[in-house]
Amino acid sequence: MSAAQLPEGTPTQLLIGGEWRDASSGSTITVVNPATGAALASVADASVADGAAALDAAVAAQESWAAKPPRERGEILRRAWELTIARRDELARIITLEMGKPLAESLGEVAYGAEFLRWFSEEAVRIDGRYTLSPDGRSRLLVLHRPVGPSLFITPWNFPLAMATRKIAPALAAGCTSVLKPASQTPLTALAFAAILLEAGVPAGVVNVIPTSQAGAVTGPLITDDRLRKLSFTGSTPTGKRLIRDSADQVLRVSMELGGNAPFIVFEDADVDAAVEGALVAKLRNGGEACVAANRMLVHERVAEEFSRKLIARMAGYVQGDGLDAEVTIGPLIDEATRAKVSGLVDEAVSEGATIALGGAAPADTAGYFYPPTVLTGVPQHARILSEEIFGPVAPIVTFADESEAIRLANASEYGLVAFAYTRDLNRALRLAERLETGMFGLNTGLVSNPAAPFGGVKQSGLGREGGAEGICEFLETVYVGIADPLAS
Repeated sequence: MSAAQLPEGTPTQLLIGGEWRDASSGSTITVVNPATGAALASVADASVADGAAALDAAVAAQESWAAKPPRERGEILRRAWELTIARRDELARIITLEMGKPLAESLGEVAYGAEFLRWFSEEAVRIDGRYTLSPDGRSRLLVLHRPVGPSLFITPWNFPLAMATRKIAPALAAGCTSVLKPASQTPLTALAFAAILLEAGVPAGVVNVIPTSQAGAVTGPLITDDRLRKLSFTGSTPTGKRLIRDSADQVLRVSMELGGNAPFIVFEDADVDAAVEGALVAKLRNGGEACVAANRMLVHERVAEEFSRKLIARMAGYVQGDGLDAEVTIGPLIDEATRAKVSGLVDEAVSEGATIALGGAAPADTAGYFYPPTVLTGVPQHARILSEEIFGPVAPIVTFADESEAIRLANASEYGLVAFAYTRDLNRALRLAERLETGMFGLNTGLVSNPAAPFGGVKQSGLGREGGAEGICEFLETVYVGIADPLAS
């Protein structure tokens, strides 16, 4: 197998009704390796008719899948977890080739993504309800849950396996069928995972996968089809808003995991070395291409010089290149448009007074979409780079004088997905947990993602939660049954 070759047998067709098929139009999507800019594979490009066929298959399979005992659904998910772990090397290679992250990070994504399968295999048998006496004693109240029904999943390119498992696993556990539309930049991972699901015993039509370059045209009719009962999307806030509007006529149940603008707060009492290590994880994991990436480094003025100096030294040590190379610790960005956006945000901040302390310019003599680890100091508070998701390896540093200012700066965003803070003061930590406008809070850690925890945000960062005990609830309807008093004569 050559350096840039996919594992043998990697699927490139659509999966509809349990069958692999070409697009009805015969068209294909060219998947590009972002480390080289070269074509990696051609994948079937689903048409509007293919999307309709996928929903037909999901609807046809819904009743029988919902009727399958929870234990059986859980055992299928458990087998899928086992198969995913057994094939971690193949899956990681696919992720690196089509997305660009270093192979070590891709292996980490496989482990993380697979854990959703194991977690929800256990949650499948814990869907509960209740039977109670009414307050007036004259009747009984029965509350039960049933599957929402056929679901549409639209996933991004930055975590092509984990974003699929995070949606598919709870849906399968709850008894819902699905149609998955993966990002056109990274469809190969989703297709490889779909093959694992079939091998694990997922029946035909329960999971359907339709990569397409015409996302709106293909998913639009599905969203307005009254047979679809759930839409789950991970991606940008503007796209999420449009999908919410599109789903309104059907009063479609939606889950939205949207943009982020995470503050990373370092207080004067923090362990600075630990904060730097946490900042590297929060900022450079996935090359900064993550909705939970630290977007704004808010550092107390007393420790700003030390933190900046140490962060610059550590970021300067990252090796950028093709993620398949063992020594590489940061890969390329996903495409030229993303690199141009990152570069534009940096250039604009500099023009407004920020100083480039590290990096700051894309290499001119390399193939692929590389942008170096970059640190900006003296960033003015009105700079656009502090209000927009960067989605790249750029750390803008802003100083603050006290806790109140830190909280004000942290909350000065339309987003509220995650916040990070380093402090040794327990009382301050509790105040932050209550006052920061965020759905998740990393205290003295740069990593919060965990399949056992509810992932999601507030404000314009989205609706609903994925993972944790809450994750399966997104795929269940609550039904109340009022029962006449069985003891009445």
